[in-house]
Amino acid sequence: MIFPLEELIEYKGNMYEITCAASRRAYQLSMLKDPEIEANDGKVVSLAARQLFTDAIEFRLEE
Repeated sequence: MIFPLEELIEYKGNMYEITCAASRRAYQLSMLKDPEIEANDGKVVSLAARQLFTDAIEFRLEE
């Protein structure tokens, strides 16, 4: 799976927020050694971004 560029181009929200969320999710996935990483050829960031853009996971800002 490649990085979801089409979704990134069409994204209308705050680009900084989605970037931070993808980075944080990629860290979580790598620390948990999620089996989906193996199925995604070891591409953790693209997996995290795909999860965010397809609403498989949600993110929110903490205050």
